[in-house]
Amino acid sequence: MLTSGYGIGMKPDEPATEPRRSVWRFARASRAHVVIDAAAYFVLMQQAMLRAQQRIHMIGWDFDTRVRLGPGRKFYNLPTKGVQPARLGPFVIWLTERTKGLQVRVLKWNFGALKFIFRGSMILDLFRWWINPSIDFKFDAAHPLGCSHHQKIIVIDDGFAVCGGIDMTSDRWDTPEHLEADPRRRHPYGTRLYGPWHDLSMLVEGDAAAALAELGRERWVQAGAAPLLPCSPQAETAWPPSLKAEFRDVEVGIARTRSAWGGLDEVREIEALFVEHIRRAKRFIYAESQYFASRTVAEAIAERVAEPDPPEIVLINPESADGWLEQAAMDGARVRLCRAIGERDHLRRFRIYIPRNAAGTPIYVHSKAMIVDDEIVRIGSANMNNRSMGLDSECDMFIDAARPGNDHAREPIRRLRIRLLAEHCGMDEAEVEAELELHGSMFDLIENAPRRRKQIDPFVLRPLTEAEKAVADTALLDPERPEELFEPFSRRRGLFRRGGWLRRPG
Repeated sequence: MLTSGYGIGMKPDEPATEPRRSVWRFARASRAHVVIDAAAYFVLMQQAMLRAQQRIHMIGWDFDTRVRLGPGRKFYNLPTKGVQPARLGPFVIWLTERTKGLQVRVLKWNFGALKFIFRGSMILDLFRWWINPSIDFKFDAAHPLGCSHHQKIIVIDDGFAVCGGIDMTSDRWDTPEHLEADPRRRHPYGTRLYGPWHDLSMLVEGDAAAALAELGRERWVQAGAAPLLPCSPQAETAWPPSLKAEFRDVEVGIARTRSAWGGLDEVREIEALFVEHIRRAKRFIYAESQYFASRTVAEAIAERVAEPDPPEIVLINPESADGWLEQAAMDGARVRLCRAIGERDHLRRFRIYIPRNAAGTPIYVHSKAMIVDDEIVRIGSANMNNRSMGLDSECDMFIDAARPGNDHAREPIRRLRIRLLAEHCGMDEAEVEAELELHGSMFDLIENAPRRRKQIDPFVLRPLTEAEKAVADTALLDPERPEELFEPFSRRRGLFRRGGWLRRPG
C-alpha cells in the first residue's frame, strides 16, 4: 500500500494533514535488507537478475559492462550451455536469450559517454546491446547544465528493487575486510589495483519496489524515452534466494532531489529529510557520507550541538575526496564547516572519523547512510553536499521504527549500526556490543578500539590557503541551485550566507 507523508513538525504516528516536504512516498516492503560493500552486492544482483521474468530496469550514474558480478564463465562465446557469463555485458544478453520476452532498460547519466571509448571491450558490449531488440540503453540528459543524474536504482519485475550508493561499475568491488592490495580488487582486464572501497545499498521487495519502479518509469520518460507499462503481478519476486532479510513487513519512505527541468518543479525532499532526522535525534546520530559540504546539513548540526545536552554525532568520511576537482570542491568546504560548527560545539559532540584498513591505508567511503537513535535507518545516493540537496537527481530510502507498524524494525537497525562500527573498528560485533553496553558512547568505542586490525582515526583539520578558503566559502564548485553555477560571486550564495546558523570562521 502506497501512502503520502505526514505534515512537517508532526509526530510520526499522527495522521497526515498536509503533504510532507521531506518524503515522496511511503510504501510497505515485504522484505528489506541493507547490503554492505559491493562484493556481496554484485553477487546478490546476479542472483536477482537470474530470476527476472519481465523487465530489468537499471538506472545509474555509471555502468561498466566489463565488471564481474559473480560466478560464471569468463567469455560469452564459450559453448557451455546453461552457465551464465560472469561479466555484466554478456550476462545481460545471455538473460534475454534465455528468458523469452525479458526486457532490459538501462539509463545512464549522459556525461562521460566518451570515456566508453577507453574501456576497451565495453564498446563491443554496447554494440551487442544495441542490436539486441530486448535491450534499450539510453543516456540521461534531463537536467540543467552542470547537474547530474546520480540515482543508483535497479528494479526487477516491479516487485524487487535496490537503491543506494553502489554503482554497477568498475573500481567498486570490495569486501568488508578491505584487504591491502587485494588481487581481486583490480580494474577490468587490467593489472592495476585500486584501493579499499566501502559502500551500502538497500534491497526491497513488494510495494516499496513498485514505488521505485514508478519512479524509474517516470525518469525514463523524462530522459526522452517511450513510456514503459507496469509489469504484471507475479507470484514470486526476484529476491535473491540465498539472502535472509533483516527487515520483514516494514514501511519504507522514499525521498528525492531533482532540479527544475522541462516543466517539472524542483524537488528538495532529501534536504528537508536531513534536517528533520537531525532534529529528531535524542541520543545519537551515526552517519556515513562521501562528502561533508552541505550548508543546510551543517547548520542543522550546529543548531543541535549548541544545545545544553546535544546528541552524539559520528560521521564517517573518506580521508579526501576522489579526484582533484572533487578535492577542490569538497575538502576545503569540509574544513570550513567543521571549524564553523566547532565554534558552537561546546561539548565536542560532532566528530568526523576516517576508516583505515589493517595496513593503515585509508578506506574510501562512498556510502550515504544515517542511523538515528537506532530508530531510523536511511540509505541512498545523496551525499552531504550541496549538489545532492538541490542539483543532482537523487533517491534515498529510510525505515522509521516510530511509524505505525514499524516498531519491530528497531532491533535490525541496532544490529546494522553494530555491524558497521565493527567493520570500521576492526572488532567483532560482540565486542562492539559489549563496549557500547558498558560505555554507551560511540566516541569512547571508536577512540579506545584496539588498533590491531582495521582502525578509525579522528579527522584532523588542516590549514587552508586563502584561495582554498575562497573556493570553499563561495561554494564555487558545489552550489545549492543550478543558477548559482552562473553567478558564482553572488552575495546570496555560499557556505556562510546571511540568516544561517553558521558564521564564517577566522
